[in-house]
Amino acid sequence: MTSSIAISGLSTSYGKTKVLHEISQSVPRGIVFGLIGLNGAGKTTLIKVLLGLREATQGMAEVLGRKPGDSEAKKQIAYLPEKFEPPPFLTGFEFIDFTQRLYGRQVTRDKILAAANALQLQPEALPRRVTSYSKGMRQKLGLLATLLTDCPLVILDEPMSGLDPRARMLVKDVILAAQRQGRTLVVCSHILADLDEMCPQVAVLHEGRLAFDGSPEALKAQTAQPNLERGFLACIDA
Repeated sequence: MTSSIAISGLSTSYGKTKVLHEISQSVPRGIVFGLIGLNGAGKTTLIKVLLGLREATQGMAEVLGRKPGDSEAKKQIAYLPEKFEPPPFLTGFEFIDFTQRLYGRQVTRDKILAAANALQLQPEALPRRVTSYSKGMRQKLGLLATLLTDCPLVILDEPMSGLDPRARMLVKDVILAAQRQGRTLVVCSHILADLDEMCPQVAVLHEGRLAFDGSPEALKAQTAQPNLERGFLACIDA
């Protein structure tokens, strides 16, 4: 298996409204892959299909060589949603332990502390309930728990949400470190400069259709634009 994700002619609908239109896409193993689109473009719907939370009405998708929703596939996929809110009654340590148990795994306190240090999440915060956390701290905790699963496929929806520039830099470093371990990371983000920095391959979804698939450099060259953000806007305007 050379692809973490393989999609062919995939469509899906909400009732009579078609949301995704004949998407065909392949994501190689071991890369950071960027998924770009305006709000309502179909990114979240596509993620739901890959997670087995929505059925395709046409075409097919494979995740790690298995059908989305397959029990073995689920054990190998970690997902951080855009609107992440950890249970307020848990401490940071408890939330991470709970997340690991969902995957039948355990992680040592030393490993948790090392991972927290990489994101500059203060060790003294981890024994506290997450109600005391700022938005940025909760986001770091979610990313921390997601990556500590060691799943070979990680899907991150707006992982930079609520983070300041220093924290964004640390998150990018952590994502790239996970990629160097051979893991595949799908990152949805409106901060296209971050994707330009991390991703050898990006896909542009627009109104439920695949408008572009290739490298950021190819998109900039195709649209004659100096950066990924302007290239993306020129692509969808065309």
